[in-house]
This record gives sequence, C-alpha cells and structure tokens, in this order.
Amino acid sequence: MDVTSPKRLYLCIDQGGHASRAIVFNQIGDVINQADAPLSATHTAEGFIEYDPPSMMQSLRQVIKETLLTLGEQRKHLCAAGLATQRSNVTCWDTYSGMALAPIISWQDRRAAKWLEQFSNEAERIHQTSGLFLSPHYGASKLHWCRENLADVTKAHKEKRLRYGPMASYLIHQLVKQRPNMTDMVNASRTQLMDIKKLDWSTSLTKTFGIDKQCLPEIKPCYFDYGNLNETDDIPLRVVTGDQAAAMYAYGKIQPTTAYINIGTGAFLSRPSGQIRTIGRRLLTSIIHHQKDASEFVLEATVNGAGSALDWFAQKYKVDGLIGKLPDWLNDTTLDKAWFLNGIAGLGAPYWIADFPTRFEGSELIEAQAVAIIESIVFLLQGNLDEMKKFASPPEQIQITGGLARLDGLCQRLADLSGLDVYRPVEGEATARGLAYLLAGSPVHWPEEKPGDWFEPRKNLPLKKDNDYWTLLMLSTMRKN
Repeated sequence: MDVTSPKRLYLCIDQGGHASRAIVFNQIGDVINQADAPLSATHTAEGFIEYDPPSMMQSLRQVIKETLLTLGEQRKHLCAAGLATQRSNVTCWDTYSGMALAPIISWQDRRAAKWLEQFSNEAERIHQTSGLFLSPHYGASKLHWCRENLADVTKAHKEKRLRYGPMASYLIHQLVKQRPNMTDMVNASRTQLMDIKKLDWSTSLTKTFGIDKQCLPEIKPCYFDYGNLNETDDIPLRVVTGDQAAAMYAYGKIQPTTAYINIGTGAFLSRPSGQIRTIGRRLLTSIIHHQKDASEFVLEATVNGAGSALDWFAQKYKVDGLIGKLPDWLNDTTLDKAWFLNGIAGLGAPYWIADFPTRFEGSELIEAQAVAIIESIVFLLQGNLDEMKKFASPPEQIQITGGLARLDGLCQRLADLSGLDVYRPVEGEATARGLAYLLAGSPVHWPEEKPGDWFEPRKNLPLKKDNDYWTLLMLSTMRKN
C-alpha cells in the first residue's frame, strides 16, 4: 500500500438492512468496482426481527473477498477501509472465542417495549442525556433483554467473558486481526447509553437500564486506527460510523441550509447543527462524525415505515414486483383515494408511539393503497420538517438519497408539499460514497460524476388537503389508543 500515491483507493464496507456491500472508490469519488450479497432479517412469530450473525459475517467476508479479487493489480493502491452499519442493531458475544451468544437484533425490533414503560417518568432525563427518546428501537432495552432471557448470555456474564453493544463493535471484533473491543461514537450513541454531551458511556443511563458498563466496548472517534482487516494485505480500518451518518457526506461538505433525507428500510431526515447539540422537544439529537476534537451533530427525525412498509404490504397482499409497479401507480391521477396510517415498526418522530395501529382508510384497491403508503412517508417527513422549524431556520432545499428516492412520484410529492426544491443525486446509494469521502480526508473537491435531478415544487392543493385529512386521522387514532 502506498498512502502517498495519487492512485490511492478506499475500500468501503456497507452493512445494510437488505445486503452487505463492498465498494472501492478512488480519491475523487469514482467507483472502481463493487460486490454485494443479499441478506434478510428473520421476522419471528413473536414479532422479533433478527439477523443470524454467522450469515452476516459470511456475507461481509464474501463481498470483501470478491472486491479484492476483481481489483487485480490495483489492489496495491488500497490504503484504507471504512465500515458503515445499521446504527441501532445490537448483539452479544464471547470476548475470548468471538462466538456470537445472541442473534443480531434489528433496530426495528420492539421486543422490550413493555419493559421500557416503567421508565416513562424518566423519559425527559433520558432524552436530555442521550439525545434519544425512550424507545424500544434503541439498543439498551434489547441488551437488557438478552441478559435476562438468553442462557448463554447470562452464563457468559457470570463468567466475565460477555461482551455486548452495537452491532458495529461485534463486526469490528470479527473483521479486524487485533480483535479489538471498540465502537465508534455514532453507533455507541444509538444504544441510548451514551451521554451526548460527554461522548462517553453514561453511568446514570447504564444503571437505569441495568447494563454492565464493563461489558461495553470502548468508544472511539469515527476516524481512528481500529486495526487491520483480516485477509486484506493489512489494510487499516480507519473509519467506522452509522449508515445514515455516512450518507450525509456522500456529496461532500455538509451544507447547513440543506435538509438531508436518506430513505430505505426507514426514512431518516437530518438537519445539520454543526458542533451545537440542539435538543428538540420531539426530535433526536444525533452525532454524525467525530474526528480528533471535532464533532458534528444534526437534529434528526425517523420514519420507521418506509421500505419496510412496502415489504409488509407486498407480503400481506402478495403483490409481486411492487417497486416496479409503483412509478405508474404514482402517476395515475384516476385512482380512488386511500390513506395509510403508517405504524409499521412503530411510529417514530414526531409522535413516538411504539405500538401504533396500522390501517388503511378509503379505497381498497391495491394500487390506491400502495400509493397511500408512499404518501404516508411524505406526510410524516413533512410533519418532521415542520417540527424542525421550531429549532432552526427553514431549509432552502432538500437532498434525497436511498433506494426509494428513485421514485419520481415520491420526490415530486415531497417538493409539492414542502414547497422546497428537492435534489436527487444520480448515485442514490449514498452510504458507501460518504464513507469514501471521510476516508479520503474530506477533500474540498468531491465531484459528482453526473448532475442529478431537481424536483421543483408545484401547486398541489389536493395533496395538501390529503395531508390535512391524514393528519386528522392520525390524531384521532392516537386519542382512541
């Protein structure tokens, strides 16, 4: 590896909800090659959402190996690697053998929702300390559940060989030769156990949730020397972060006047606040990068039911090829009207209701209901944009990335409802590209290969009326439940 070479390359590993990917970028953001392996979570009868740790590790090793093989002679120019993961996933493992002692529990899993209710009187303290709302989507309650319900975890804890924490810390332990017990600040923050001001594990939060602080990994900056990746000619792992955090850097320096949306399994709306930790009443305060003594924060909102809502719909109503059919349905102005009360994986910001009843109102046509799901995502995003205006000046534009951003009908509705220009880059899979930018040292020049698409707002009174009616339906349902 020649770190000073103008031909230097970066290996970006993206462990996402539906696949593991490895993409190699050069120093100006061009994709050199890539590999991906599909990966699915298991949805159990009890409502648990889990990944099998060996299967996930196999998928990651597979894509790394395939990418390196196809690089050929260019492999010598690889100078660093980065890892981005789903932020709120957690697991447990044996510190000596490295063997997983629990499944990898998805951020969408809500198995500990009832247990968390006992802390409702402390919700504001927890929010002020962690930046997060009391929610079963974050890691603390799931780690407690594992220790109380899984015999292997309980035994390992008694024998002082238990390690648990963000999924990222387990992947680092597995992928790095030195087997470190570390995690980055972004993933640590999503356990709901990190103090967002001190950027370290919170003694008060670990005590509240019954978590043994000694079993948690060390928290390190996102840009840090984590060790060398196995089977990669000692390529150093230099950046570890969360998928949504990395995605914000995909097209260079973050712009304070832009609202960023990354939309895949869930939809994540972020508004940069620089080094200011703004605590919004119904919003998250999230760290998105830390390097040396510099941190960057955002106000963040989550819409849990995005791609996951479409997956639910396709399975429930046996709709084959749903994504391919959506563009025509979204353009069909003759469809009867339907509204979707979107409680898939729980209702996130700005409502924060773990168990919200999901249902349709209006037309029973499959086409109309599919459109209603897309519109529910837009309506939830708009509600959060409105909430953010209470704590920051209104944004001047929106940048949207992720798989569902490919839908013109979604982007145009978002522009119409928000009254803002919406920019969609050509390269929609932003996570790996953001990793490359951070690995390359945040270069001033980080060009897009091709310009993306702009969606200018149009007058759309029917959509605004639909949003108003949908909001009334949501509020009415909340009052009844």
